[in-house]
This record gives sequence, structure tokens and C-alpha cells, in this order.
Amino acid sequence: MNWPLIKFLPPPESMLKRVKKFLFINYLLVAILLLALFLRLYRINDLLGFWYDQGRDALVIWDFIHKGKTFLIGPMMGFTGMFRGGWYYWLITPFYFLGKGNPLWPNIFLILISTVAIYVLYKLGEKIGGRKVGLLAALIASVSHYVVGASRWLSDPTPTLLISILLIWALIKFLDRRVWALPLIGFLVGLSLQFSASTEIFYIPAVMIFVFLKRKYIPSSKIIIMSTFLFLATFIPQGLFELRHPGVLSGALYRFIFHEKTFTLSFWKIIGDRLPYDYNLFYSKFWINGGVLFAPFFIIFISLLIIGWKKFWKQDKFKILFIFSTAPIIGTLFFIGNLGAIYDYYFTGYYLIWILLFSFVYMSYSRKMLMKITIGVFVIILIVKNILSFKETYSVSLDDPKTIAYSNQLAAIDWIYNFSNGRDFNVDEYVPPVIPYAYQYLFEWLGTQKYQRLPLDKNIPLLYTLYEADPDHPERLQAWLDRQKGIGTVLKEQRFGGIVVQERQRIFKK
Repeated sequence: MNWPLIKFLPPPESMLKRVKKFLFINYLLVAILLLALFLRLYRINDLLGFWYDQGRDALVIWDFIHKGKTFLIGPMMGFTGMFRGGWYYWLITPFYFLGKGNPLWPNIFLILISTVAIYVLYKLGEKIGGRKVGLLAALIASVSHYVVGASRWLSDPTPTLLISILLIWALIKFLDRRVWALPLIGFLVGLSLQFSASTEIFYIPAVMIFVFLKRKYIPSSKIIIMSTFLFLATFIPQGLFELRHPGVLSGALYRFIFHEKTFTLSFWKIIGDRLPYDYNLFYSKFWINGGVLFAPFFIIFISLLIIGWKKFWKQDKFKILFIFSTAPIIGTLFFIGNLGAIYDYYFTGYYLIWILLFSFVYMSYSRKMLMKITIGVFVIILIVKNILSFKETYSVSLDDPKTIAYSNQLAAIDWIYNFSNGRDFNVDEYVPPVIPYAYQYLFEWLGTQKYQRLPLDKNIPLLYTLYEADPDHPERLQAWLDRQKGIGTVLKEQRFGGIVVQERQRIFKK
């Protein structure tokens, strides 16, 4: 029997072609995600960056888990006196607990959520401009040396890689008239300020501008109130801390904004210096040490953006990308606080957004043969440049006298405990940031969990000195070593890459 539906079904060959294409794209996506995970986990047990900030954070969490010391605030922000809420500590505390104090556990967790961010990036690209946009964006984010490094960083800005891309997703859901989208946007904006609170402050005007442009999509005034409440709720930890310690946070914020002249309207004085920095900031998210090589692709990107502007601006999803991509660039033209210093990691919440905008613009013209060739050349250079950079950074020898690596830190502490042979000892450390939080934590963790003995504070004959290479200020290290000569006589010495450990006999002056 001839059913009317049959004539609407595609021919078997067409259906088979679609299935093959679907499988190919999904296999390719899985391969990209596996590559991203491999690059982020490669030698992480050796090269985990566990330094000043990581040791400081770990000590707070250790005291919470083992001594019951609660916390409302988290790490200090870039300027003195202001603290983020405790959200970052709350996020990674379960993994310090599960790992029995091992920093690798929270680090791997952050790597996993940064990989999830790439999957969300793909889905966004697919929704905004098609699968090709999603695949290109995912590939760039997966292999980018800079994004890989940011994903491996055991620090509070790292979660904003995921938060930022979820924020764009929530804004698209707002366009789909989902009632819960605007409250989620409010919460994500507030949350981003708890993990980074640098240029993510410009999420606020970006959201306000876009929501104003699409104000007819707002379900009701109740939703605005709920969204504002969820945004403010993320600051409850700082609010409670301020109640307990009046003036500590509010005073620091007031000084930063008004007394230190953080923002200025005379931005033309700094625009000449800032724009070259912004170009470097942008291109380094694709590959590093190749600004000249990236320049033709950047010029093409800007040209395509201008040529297709009318067409692009008619698309609300493009508006989201463009407003969020330009917000920090425009906003920081007014910023002269923090002694005028702006660091790349301040923009962590924009890395994936920039990549998505670039991929969308390029793939919008990918049907043209010349653009296909351009994209092909770009992808080849992208992969080759990042392979070379990755090899240089992550194939470093642990024996290199400049290498300060996690496995070397553990080996140095193991050496101390093995040669102390059950005896009590003191330890004195020198690290370039001056305060040896990293070693204080590692001794606390390993001394408690593995050796059941901690260094003593009271001066005793057996002293171990541990110091790291300080190529930027060798005179400081030398002054510290000269001081140690009057404190103890060296009996044994061992080097672990850029870390030197010495067993000393303390000199007691009469």
C-alpha cells in the first residue's frame, strides 16, 4: 500500500549520508574533548603548580577539615584589603577531603570542569552558527597553549572558564523565553565575581545592556527582583564578614574606588599603550609568541566583522557574543587602579567567549573557497604552534636547575624525613614570594598523613634548610644563604631540580 508519508521520507542514500555525517561529527567532537583532557592532565602529577597562592588556600581548607576553623571569605583580590567570598574554597574542599589533603584531587577536578566548558562551548557554537562553528571553537580551546595553562591552574579564576560559557548559554535561554533564565543569569554573574572579580565586573553592564535591548523578553517584575536577589545572595559571605568585622571590606573598597583613583575618564592618555596589549591579549588565546603570524588572520576577522555587520547584528545571539567580547576591552580603557597593572588572568572569564566570536565570524563565510583555504591554513598553524609550545613547556626536565615542580617539592620533603631518621628537626625555607605557604602546607599534610611527625618550632640541633632558585633576584637568595651560615653548619645537601635541601647542625651561640 502506498502511504502518503512515504513520499516525504528521504532516499536511503540521503539518510545514510546524514547518519555518516552525524557519526563523523560526534567522533570528531569526542576526539577533540579527549585531546583537551590529555593536554590538561599530561604530567600533572609532576608539574602541578603548587606555590604561594595554592599553599595559602590549602592551609585554610586544611584548618577547616582538621581543626574546624570556618571561613566566610576566600582569597584576596588583586588589590589589598578586598576579599572574595568563600565560594572557591567551598568548591574545592570536598576534593581535598576525598584526596586526604592531596592537591592533585582538586586540581584534577578543576581540569575536568574546564573540559566540560569546552563541550558547552561546542554546543553554544552549534546553536549560534552550526556544528562547524562549535567544532572550530572547541578545537581552538582544546589545543590553545594559554587556555590549557589556565585550565591546569589550581586557582580561583579557573572555574570562570565554565561559568562564563554557562552565562552565555543562560542568555540564549533568555532569548528562548525560559522563565528561569534571568534568575540564573543573575546568580552566574554574582558567582563569577566570587571567583575572579576582575574584568568580570563588566558582566554587569553587558547583561544590563543586552537585557535592556530585549526587555520585552522579561517575563515580569518579579523575575527581575528574583534575579537581583540571587545576584546579591552570592555576596552574603562578605556581608556576614563585614558585620563581624565592620569596615574591613567596605573601607578597602571605598579606598580603592575613590582614594586610589581606580577609574578615569581621561583614557586617551593610556589608549596608545592599552590597544597593543589588548591585541596581545586576544591573539595569545590562539597561540603564543606569534603576534605577527596571527596578524593576517586578525585583519581578516575584523574585515569580515565589518563587512557582515548588518547581517550579524540582526542576530540576537551575535549581539550577546559581541557585547561580552568588547565589554572588558572598553571597560579597562577607564581602569588605572592596581598601579595601572592589568594581567592576562584578569580576563579568564572571556577566553572562551573570544574564541567563540572568532569561530562564528570565520565560519559564517566558510562556504567560499578562499575562506575554506584560509581556515585550513589557520587550523594547521594553530595545531603546529601549540604543539611546539606545549612540548617546550610540559616536556621540561625535572632535573633542570630552574624547575620548581610539584614532584620535586614532594621529593625534597621526603628526603628531609628520610634523613632525619625519626629525629625531631626544624625547617627553614626560602621561596621567591617570601612566604613559604606551599611548604608549610606540604609539611602539614605529609607530616600528618604519611610520617606522623611535624617540624618543631622550638630551636633544636637538627635543622633542614630548603630553598628554591630565584633567577629574578639572586641577591636575595644569596643574602638568605649568608644568614644561614651563622645559624647552622651544612652536613648534607641534595638538589631536586630548582630546589636545594641541606641538613645542618644548628650553631647555638653562648
